[in-house]
Amino acid sequence: MFFTYLRRELRRRRKAALVVASGLALGIALVIVVTSVSAGMKQAQGKVLESLYGLGTDLTVTKAQERPAEGAQPTRPRFEFQGGDEGEEQSSDRLMVQGFQTLADSTVATVAKQTGVDRAVGGLSLVSLKIDGEFRRGRIQRGEGQAQPPGQGQGQGGTGGPGDTVTGGGAAFDVDSFTLYGTDVTTPDLGPLTTSTVGEGRTFKTTETDAAVVVVDSAYAQQKDLAVGDELTVKGVKFEVIGIATADSGQATAQVYLPLKRAQTLSGSAGKVTTVYVKATDSTKIDAVKAAIQKNVTGTTVTTSADLAQTVSGSLDTAAGLASNVGRWLSYAVLLAAVLVAGLLTSSAVSRRVREFGTLKALGWKSGRVTRQVVGEALVNGVIGGALGIAVGLAGAYAVTAVSPTLTAELGASASGFAGRGGGMAFGGGAGGPGMTRTAAGRSVDIALTAPVSLTTVGLAVLLALVGGLVAGAFGAWRASRLRPADALRRVE
Repeated sequence: MFFTYLRRELRRRRKAALVVASGLALGIALVIVVTSVSAGMKQAQGKVLESLYGLGTDLTVTKAQERPAEGAQPTRPRFEFQGGDEGEEQSSDRLMVQGFQTLADSTVATVAKQTGVDRAVGGLSLVSLKIDGEFRRGRIQRGEGQAQPPGQGQGQGGTGGPGDTVTGGGAAFDVDSFTLYGTDVTTPDLGPLTTSTVGEGRTFKTTETDAAVVVVDSAYAQQKDLAVGDELTVKGVKFEVIGIATADSGQATAQVYLPLKRAQTLSGSAGKVTTVYVKATDSTKIDAVKAAIQKNVTGTTVTTSADLAQTVSGSLDTAAGLASNVGRWLSYAVLLAAVLVAGLLTSSAVSRRVREFGTLKALGWKSGRVTRQVVGEALVNGVIGGALGIAVGLAGAYAVTAVSPTLTAELGASASGFAGRGGGMAFGGGAGGPGMTRTAAGRSVDIALTAPVSLTTVGLAVLLALVGGLVAGAFGAWRASRLRPADALRRVE
């Protein structure tokens, strides 16, 4: 009897049922789309952080910035050229640590022993800087009426006099710089090279700890016309290119990767690393691992993905904020409004059915049975609205994924030093004083947005549909339970 009456009433009141279901469907669809887009934002932010850290890295440990002593000169590169004959080529080939801040490689073992640390490996960030050029002497132009000194040709050196002028002269130098990263080849799944995928050739073998081999970033390989099997000279040493790697997102960690031991030897940094890459045993306890390292490994700075996330700005950060705050609350507000409207419509429908319910009570229906009937109708409307909402929400999420709008993440700059991440360099003041500083405020990474729909999201939509139907039914049920048979008899014509 319940289902027969329910089916008949829903048929009779199709328009009202469709209005109620459509309102609920709109709210549920918005919840699905916004929740899915928020999940896509989190995935995009995760990809951005992986482009910095590398897959599998939970924390990095670097040397803490030290303020120079009062009156002390900050560390900076110095180039000296010996005087020579005019036109004689001058050259300087330097391989230096980026940022001039290093840790003893024993720090890697110390970090690995901390509670919650699964593995730790070291890396050495370097920059190769080669300067070639020549100086040209200036020419002295004698003033009017002055005699040329004996044995000295026109325009040659000597002591100038009143009215003499110096013309010409100067210097012309070419600067070739690129970034390198010494990576621990014995642990290939952790460290800087995990931010890239080797598409041509091969990666390092675990036995090539001191081999003269390099993996080159694809952008740098294209710039220098390098291919697998070619040779690359670093500070006078020839290295064989064994692989070409492409950054998974954004810019590569470095332009050239080489075995850590060879990088230490070549740069005169034996037993030194610039960064320790750490993988935690439990990704949910990163803060505890960070606290343990900070407490037991002094003089270091520990950075987690959460710390890096605070430096992310740009359209990705803006869109993530809108989706997480404005979008989510807006979708819930629309859903709440839809539930309230559905409740009012159900209550209004009960008012129009006073004679019907009053007559049913006069025929022996209990108040509870009338209430169940009204709630049942509202619940069916909620289920219909939920089905429509899930369908529309899935279509909306699919549309976002199909379009894949591109968002840009701006990553804040880190400590001063040579411009890493494949960049050039600039002379000037930095956080630690004058010297070599990063040329830009940070890195820019473009990420395609997706909207993955999880089973949890679908389950949430089903729950909201049922709750919405029950709340709407509660309005009408409360009103229906208060009807008396006498009310129906008074309205019978």
